[in-house]
Amino acid sequence: MSGKNGKKPPLVAERRYAETGKAKPKAKPAKKAAPAKRKRKPAKKRPFFIAWPLAFVRWVVGLLWSIGWRVGVVVGLIIGFAVLFYAVSLPPATELLDGRARGSVTMLDRNGEVYAWRGEQFGGQIDAQAVSPHLKNAVIATEDKRFYRHLGVSPIGIAGAIRINLSEGRSPLSGHGGSTITQQAAKLLCLGVPYDPDTGMTEAEYEADCRRTTMTRKIKEAIYAMAMEARYSKDEVLTIYLNRAYLGAGTRGFEAAAQRYFGKSASQVEPAEAAMLAGLLVAPTRYAPTANLQRSQDRAAVVIRLMEEQGYIDETEARFARANPAQLSAAAEARAGGYFADWVMDLGPSFLTRDTTEDVIVRTTFDQDIQTAAEEALAWVFENKVREGSKAQAAVIVMSADGAVRAMVGGRKFKGVAGQFNRAIQANRQTGSAFKPFVYAAALDLGYSANDIVVDEPFTLNIPGSGPWSPRNYTNDYQGRVTLTQALAQSLNIPAVKVSEAVGRENVRTIAQSFGLDSDLAIGPALALGASEATLLEMTGAYAGILNGGTAVAPYGLVELRLQGEDSALIGQEGGMGERVITPDAAGQLVYMMREVVTNGTGGRAALPDRQAAGKTGTTQAARDAWFVGFTADYVAGVWMGYDDNTPLTGVTGGGLPAEIWRETMVRVHEGLPATPLPMVTPKASQQVAQTTRPKLSDGATTSPSRSFWTFWGRFSGTGRV
Repeated sequence: MSGKNGKKPPLVAERRYAETGKAKPKAKPAKKAAPAKRKRKPAKKRPFFIAWPLAFVRWVVGLLWSIGWRVGVVVGLIIGFAVLFYAVSLPPATELLDGRARGSVTMLDRNGEVYAWRGEQFGGQIDAQAVSPHLKNAVIATEDKRFYRHLGVSPIGIAGAIRINLSEGRSPLSGHGGSTITQQAAKLLCLGVPYDPDTGMTEAEYEADCRRTTMTRKIKEAIYAMAMEARYSKDEVLTIYLNRAYLGAGTRGFEAAAQRYFGKSASQVEPAEAAMLAGLLVAPTRYAPTANLQRSQDRAAVVIRLMEEQGYIDETEARFARANPAQLSAAAEARAGGYFADWVMDLGPSFLTRDTTEDVIVRTTFDQDIQTAAEEALAWVFENKVREGSKAQAAVIVMSADGAVRAMVGGRKFKGVAGQFNRAIQANRQTGSAFKPFVYAAALDLGYSANDIVVDEPFTLNIPGSGPWSPRNYTNDYQGRVTLTQALAQSLNIPAVKVSEAVGRENVRTIAQSFGLDSDLAIGPALALGASEATLLEMTGAYAGILNGGTAVAPYGLVELRLQGEDSALIGQEGGMGERVITPDAAGQLVYMMREVVTNGTGGRAALPDRQAAGKTGTTQAARDAWFVGFTADYVAGVWMGYDDNTPLTGVTGGGLPAEIWRETMVRVHEGLPATPLPMVTPKASQQVAQTTRPKLSDGATTSPSRSFWTFWGRFSGTGRV
């Protein structure tokens, strides 16, 4: 490029600044052209009948939202304050572990072994960290698999429960509750309201009220559960639950249940046992293994499956647990002494037995081996000698001569439920000929001999106000002249009445009452034939008085009662011996006469193969009751048989099935015991009162009539002789 005159211009930069010295502003970059705005189409105007409802809906939604979030905040604050209030008021967890309203009674047998429980059993406090891990896992798997992940309430669990209930045709709150373990613990605590008997509400009513499932109660339960979660750790909540849960058979808490069913601590249970215990939570009474072991094992199999699915046990452990289900301990399986335990509960004061608020230990006279012997004997006879389907009942009692009751069977089938009808102590039945030994006891005590003669012949007695009464023998025939021993051995009715009238009914009644027959005794001459009623316990106790030399005994079963943890006894008893009723000689002769009942009389089926036995049969009018009561030198036993509704027995007398039950019982009871002779006194030949030919007795001895029998009964017979 060239300048003027053909010269090149100088290489000088142009001036960048104005002369004023101000910098020139930088040139702004060119703006991009804005995109052309799209023209909005005008909105279609909705018809008023659509626009107005939509506007109204938007207004309502907005109003609800504006109210709802405010209400939500208020409700949240109220719940928060309620949770805080409950959380602050909750005591330490250790104070909530024993939730029983009353105490327990643990019964020990004569050897100090536990055989029965009554009341609410509490095995002692356990901790969630100390129990068997299998038990802890079984409970969580069964009751609340999200236990360690929620804050006391599980919305997922509640929703699932509602869905199941509705699908099964129930109301949302009926059936499955969806409650967490924490909510269940809150329910067990009855939301912190303690039982107060002063309100007039019974314990059963209180328990029912605590378990109501109304909406209001559910809300309170949820709040209380969240308070527990805020106050306690998860393991503390679980500890409360493990200690307070009811698990059937009168047990509170898993320690008591483990001891009751398996004879071991809750810290020692295996997976199958843990599953059975956890399975009880859904329905303790129904699934209690003492009620139905198979049903309990089936429920445990469901729990084992849940434990396997949730990874608490592997496939091998689950398979082994299913193949080897939990079994009851020997004591639990035997359910020994149910009737006996019920009886003992009535022997002590109620505030220390049935209504106790303490844990009580009762030592008793009970012998588990003898109880087993009696139960097996009864079962064997009914299985082999009684027609199938018979509803006849029977009761058995075995005791020592001093009145210590060793076994008691109050009926054929004890269902393991306390309070069942106990025929051994509650059934007052006519005794029949089993009463006759007390008639002869009165005569012997007055000086008559077992070899004295009485005539068995047709006999009528005029009873003032009732007219003539003519007793008959069971066989409807007459034996003529017989000794007192023969009359008792053959259970002859007419001689028994004659002897009773000769010695005086009042004497007979006094003897019977002194031996322990406390029931109202008949006033008329039928007293001698057992028209009075008595219980099997009374009859057996009265016979024990004959065995021990004529001294009355009071049957007893309670030896010592003390509070758990205490060494000194509150109640104690060493024996049941009472006052002398008849002379030792009279008692010895009576034992001799009753020995003849077994060897040569109606009680032949009761004879034992290796030792002496004595007793008496009894059959009441129309065979409504059949008895056999007897003894060896070691034990006294009584058997009653009949129908609860007084239906006559068919083809049964006291010398039949009752004697066989007695024999089967005593054979088992005496197994391994040395044979000891009975304390008998062989009677001497009586003095001859009138010249007559003395009859031969069954053993070859001879005797003559004694005392005033001849002259006394001559007045009634009109023959001048007996």
